[in-house]
Amino acid sequence: MVNMKEKPFHLTEEDCKWVEDVIAGMTVDEKIGQLFFNMGASREEAYLKMTVNDYHIGGIRYNPGTAEEVYEQNRILQENSKIPLIIACNTENGGDGACVDGTSIASQTKIGATGNTDYAYQLGYMANKEAAAIGCNLSFAPVSDIMYNWENPVVGLRTYGNDPAQVAAMTKAYMDGAHANPGFCCAAKHFPGDGLDFRDQHVANSVNTMSCEEWDATFGMVYKNLIDNGLDAIMAGHIMQPAYARHFNPKLTDDEMMPATLSPELIQGLLRSKLGFNGLILTDASHMVGLTCRMKRSDMLPAAIAAGVDMFLFFNEMEEDFASMKQGYLDGRITEERLDDALRRILALKAHMGLHKKAKNELMMPKEQIKSIIGCDAHVAMQKEISQKALTLVKYKDKDVLPMTPERYKRIMIVYVKGLSAPGLASLLGKGKETPAERLRDKLIEKGFDAFIYESPIDDMVKKIEAGEKADINLYFAEKTPIKEFRENQDLIITLVDIAGGFQPVARPAFGMTKGGGEIPWYVFELPVLVISTQYPYVLADIPQARTYINAYDSKPATLDVLVEKLMSGEKAFVGTDPIGAFCGLFDTHI
Repeated sequence: MVNMKEKPFHLTEEDCKWVEDVIAGMTVDEKIGQLFFNMGASREEAYLKMTVNDYHIGGIRYNPGTAEEVYEQNRILQENSKIPLIIACNTENGGDGACVDGTSIASQTKIGATGNTDYAYQLGYMANKEAAAIGCNLSFAPVSDIMYNWENPVVGLRTYGNDPAQVAAMTKAYMDGAHANPGFCCAAKHFPGDGLDFRDQHVANSVNTMSCEEWDATFGMVYKNLIDNGLDAIMAGHIMQPAYARHFNPKLTDDEMMPATLSPELIQGLLRSKLGFNGLILTDASHMVGLTCRMKRSDMLPAAIAAGVDMFLFFNEMEEDFASMKQGYLDGRITEERLDDALRRILALKAHMGLHKKAKNELMMPKEQIKSIIGCDAHVAMQKEISQKALTLVKYKDKDVLPMTPERYKRIMIVYVKGLSAPGLASLLGKGKETPAERLRDKLIEKGFDAFIYESPIDDMVKKIEAGEKADINLYFAEKTPIKEFRENQDLIITLVDIAGGFQPVARPAFGMTKGGGEIPWYVFELPVLVISTQYPYVLADIPQARTYINAYDSKPATLDVLVEKLMSGEKAFVGTDPIGAFCGLFDTHI
């Protein structure tokens, strides 16, 4: 049974009475609706009213929009919902996780590179100050995963590192910063912990393979630290943890092994009993294959609640999923006791937020405050300050390459390396935008360099073919440029690797196929070469020959400004430390 007077809720008798009175006055449909987090499909007023009036949703996570659009959406929802809503956002890296014009402050890995927990606190405070300004009250953060396997496709930059103690300190600091915004709460993720498997639970199973003892000393320590310090909610991932599942149920067979979202052993045994977590538990998104591959969807919905989860993310089709959840209650798979326990935690969190004490028209800040908070000068300044402390010179074999000045290296060739990607929304959204290579080129020209972007023979061939010209397609075996001429054409080469980590196969660079061309830095002993990653920090696995390798962690204009400053200042200007093991555990990356 939930104790609403204890952490994280700390409710008074009056608050508890509100919770019990609301439950006593609810219809079955209203009770079932509270179990659902909806992923908003529209900001049309009719749609929003339908979700709260017909399906009685307990919370919402919405699609991206501007601050004003999201504010108006949330106002409509709160003013028309019988029970105040939990409105969540993904403010992992900044206020841009709440609205598209919010401030992107820094990734968790970038902050990990500073070694400074105050930056994690400021991230939690600033990101969620922006979120609260537009009506959000729960962050799906901090990401509490620990990066143990560089081939993990999900975590990427969404971790404070591979040191459990640092992850514990920084996730707590983020939470403390978020809590400094009155009534704002955090849902840490992804229990029982990602960062080991090379697979992605969006498209496959995922397993945390640690023993119970290993888990206690790592992920368990991180979660216990958060729980002991008032963590409000936890997002269960679609991740199996066989050691602890069998610890609580020794008879469990391989076929019966479930991800945390469907596992009473992990939710009720490990999280509730062993770790003593009294707060809200919600699932990760329910379209992910790590969940959907385990049973029929109609069985999966009630099974998650029966396992001990309190809220379910998200509808697939509203009418169908609502009916499946309700049927699970009517036929006893979700017991009356389990339903009431979930409802108490959902409503207790809302009371903990103070939502029950406000009139419907008081649940949102005054709209005129938005402009003074979203993208304010202090938040933008934090971007650059963190960059100053985070940029990391991971590998530096040629000790005399830096500083990079126009007097030493007038002609700089930038080789822009992107990642393998399938056609889709991401590539569509990127069309026509200035690339990091173009931004870096322009900044170098401003500093007095003759900087240019390399164009591969294949790129040139494609342009000719598209223009209707005849092109030589025998480039792969063609005679190459003499080394002497290659050396004479530029003084230094920057291989700028811009690939986004996360989801499906691990991010990897996509090189051209012209042997002897400029795409692949085969020439590290011919010319000074700086390999710089603007996003994915594990590039050394694919370019182990790099003799100077820098992780910038992102390509924001402020970051590139700092990068150029540091390149021109020299080795000692780089003060960030590698938090994730950028050498990827491979001996040749050190050579």
